[in-house]
Amino acid sequence: MTIKNSIQVLALAAAAALAATPALAQDHYDRDRDHDHGHYVSGRMVLDARYHHDHYYPAPGFFAPVVPRGAISITFGGGAYWYGGGVWYQPWSGGYRVIAAPMGVVVPVLPDAFVTLRVGGLPYYYANGVYYQPAPGGYVVVAAPPQADQAVAQPSPPPAPPRPEPVVYPRNGQTAEQQEADFQACNRWATTQQSAVNDAGVFNRAVEACMDGRGYSMR
Repeated sequence: MTIKNSIQVLALAAAAALAATPALAQDHYDRDRDHDHGHYVSGRMVLDARYHHDHYYPAPGFFAPVVPRGAISITFGGGAYWYGGGVWYQPWSGGYRVIAAPMGVVVPVLPDAFVTLRVGGLPYYYANGVYYQPAPGGYVVVAAPPQADQAVAQPSPPPAPPRPEPVVYPRNGQTAEQQEADFQACNRWATTQQSAVNDAGVFNRAVEACMDGRGYSMR
């Protein structure tokens, strides 16, 4: 190869490297976004700007080899889930897939970042496309209220304290395992009742009625 040809080859290689730089930089940027979230998630982060929430989250369907540190394990409706940083995960293919939040599931704490809303006189807490309301033992995932599009973010006072975990008395001598199974079943049943997924008060009353019908007293 002549010196002239060598120079041309090197020039072409340099041009190709420069052309690839933006794509590599974008990939590095996306991965940095993922690491900002506390762990690596394949794919791009999505900005949730609703109500000026302005936080990035991995979109449903993206794969994570591990859940973020501090994520909570939750069993609900016969399925196993993980909840951390306002993102919901389900075991999948040796790792965890980001999913939409299951309706009616109760979490003990709100995400680290959330928006406080008041719709129809009721408090809601919003993050990553999910609406939460206070419920026994924490906060229940509910459907978007009918007036959600007109809702305006409120100043950020501390969230309303969740209702205390109810005291449940098994009138028929049910075991702790049976009581937990019945409580989960009643949570699922409560979400099928009219207005329950939009009103935490209706949801709570439905759970209490269901548990009473299964032989428990709740206070």
